[in-house]
Amino acid sequence: MDPVEPVETDEALWRRAAAGDAAGMGALFRRHANAVYNHCFRRTGNWSTAEDLTSVVFLEAWRQRGRLRPSATGSVLPWLLGIATNVVRNHVRALRRYERALTRLPPVVDEADPAEVAALRVDAEVEMASILPAYHRLRREEQDVLALCAWSGLSYEDASIALAVPVGTVRSRLNRARRHLRALLDRPATLERELR
Repeated sequence: MDPVEPVETDEALWRRAAAGDAAGMGALFRRHANAVYNHCFRRTGNWSTAEDLTSVVFLEAWRQRGRLRPSATGSVLPWLLGIATNVVRNHVRALRRYERALTRLPPVVDEADPAEVAALRVDAEVEMASILPAYHRLRREEQDVLALCAWSGLSYEDASIALAVPVGTVRSRLNRARRHLRALLDRPATLERELR
């Protein structure tokens, strides 16, 4: 029968880990990982997050290995759970900051369906094809003011700057252009004969 090797205490394993022995830390991990993991799960409610946080706890324990003073019972579990508590708090705080940052971002704009965009473009081309023959029958000044004010949305003042004419001229040209275009569009048969 094989002799049973004595089980090292947490304190002995921790002394080894504090001296830089990774095997000592590995033994402590195997001994206490489930307790730390369950503690993290109970604080977060998410197994995957608990797994990540458990890794952080033992990484932090390794980083702080020179500061540990085992409990009166010689166990390092209270110390590991204390680290876990801080790690979970930091995680929750970071998650809250992230969620607050997301609320400050502009809302996501849904992109239009390419099929709808294509259909709108085709409709616009058909509409412009029906208007342009009449539009080209207008005087050049009427075409310019109609394109700037009615189609591009410029104000009378901005159109007057673009055309280098007084605001009153823009108003009268636009009024005249709309009347002429309406008249030309109301008599398409006449327009069609004139265009041949």
